[in-house]
Amino acid sequence: MKKLTALLLALVMTMSLAACGSPAADGSKAPTGSTPAASEPGTPASEPGTPASEPAKPDPITLRIGYMANYASLWGVLSTINQGFFEEEGITIELTPFNDGPSEIAAMEGGSIDLAYIGKGAHRLCILGNAVIFAPSSVHTVDKVVCMPGSGIQSVEDLRGKKIAYNAGSSSESTFNNALKVANLTVDDVTAMSLSIDNIVPAAVSGDIDAAICWNPYSGQILQQVEGSYEIEFADGSTNISSWICLPKYAEDNHDILVRFTRALFKGMDWGSKEENYNTVAQYCADETKTSLESNQLQLGDAHWFNIADLTAGLADGTIKGYYEGMQNDMVQGENIKPEEAKEDVSDFVLFDVMQEALK
Repeated sequence: MKKLTALLLALVMTMSLAACGSPAADGSKAPTGSTPAASEPGTPASEPGTPASEPAKPDPITLRIGYMANYASLWGVLSTINQGFFEEEGITIELTPFNDGPSEIAAMEGGSIDLAYIGKGAHRLCILGNAVIFAPSSVHTVDKVVCMPGSGIQSVEDLRGKKIAYNAGSSSESTFNNALKVANLTVDDVTAMSLSIDNIVPAAVSGDIDAAICWNPYSGQILQQVEGSYEIEFADGSTNISSWICLPKYAEDNHDILVRFTRALFKGMDWGSKEENYNTVAQYCADETKTSLESNQLQLGDAHWFNIADLTAGLADGTIKGYYEGMQNDMVQGENIKPEEAKEDVSDFVLFDVMQEALK
């Protein structure tokens, strides 16, 4: 009898312990403090219905950007701003206008801007080590000279003996040198007038010059304000490329930021390079520069606007690198830089790795 009683007590205690360690038969939860069962392999640890955590957003940053008041300078960055691609990268853009590339590089050195767009002429300073290129923007191979009525200029050969206004240290000077080379002339064969870009249009309006070599919107202003003025075109096989730049130290310290900016910029360029978006982009530029839509539409044919397909293929087959090699060779031939100043490998001043990372 004692043995039977002991067995019955042991059985009751075993059943009680089992009930405490498992869910009740009616489906109620185990008491608070119980140890949850291990998850099955591959099963999320969170409760059913809990939303998955979103990828971390990039750290917000404000970038101060230098530009020139024309379509070529603004088309890519304004497309990127207005289509929200910088916002995707957590980037806020502050735009500051400049008259030329050398002024932008000086501003970067002074600490007032971070990045800038430049035309061909200021690439000289990149070769010399003042700045580095991290993204191309556009390219064209035909240059123009704005001629005054009554000048008698019908070709670059007719520049002999004429008063020619240009802007030293910029794309204007590079184009001027190329025009003389095509015409088999030297600077001694013309009256060369180096003016600030702001003074070229007034010189044309006042009739003080026979021709001007400048970029839009200044060339367009001359055509609008000087009745009977016109443009002549010439080609010398040179490469006129425009780019985005920063200081070497900035690139060294901010590689990831450059990739983020360039990734967004390339998306904007891809959108802005589509013909169906040309007029919208022209309106963006008109709004930013406080100029007419028509004057910006006139600049649409000034260059080939790079898209993602151009950049991807061009980096793979060496076309983009070839543009910069051609540009450097033009600088040597035009005596903008000395032969010993040219870099054996343009990768010394062009950050192809940033471009490639941005396109991944």
